[in-house]
Amino acid sequence: MASRRRSRPASGDLVCLAIPALVIERSGSDQALIDAGGVRKHISLALVPDAVPGDFVIVHVGYALAKLDPEEAARTLALFDAAGTPAGAERAA
Repeated sequence: MASRRRSRPASGDLVCLAIPALVIERSGSDQALIDAGGVRKHISLALVPDAVPGDFVIVHVGYALAKLDPEEAARTLALFDAAGTPAGAERAA
């Protein structure tokens, strides 16, 4: 019997990558410049309006999703580094 190939992944197969990033400066009412492992880019703070420069946030597809404490951000960035995955790799995708 031939194997069946799924046309799309099952919901349990989906993986999204959110990365910790440091807020460098705010610009406008809900925009910010962030640093994610040496990669700087502008993102939206619409979902985390209380984030200020110096805060770490979790970023996914250009949006900060939540604030993150500095210790957890450092641990996560260290795991990315150990895995050989630059923290800003999602930017190139």
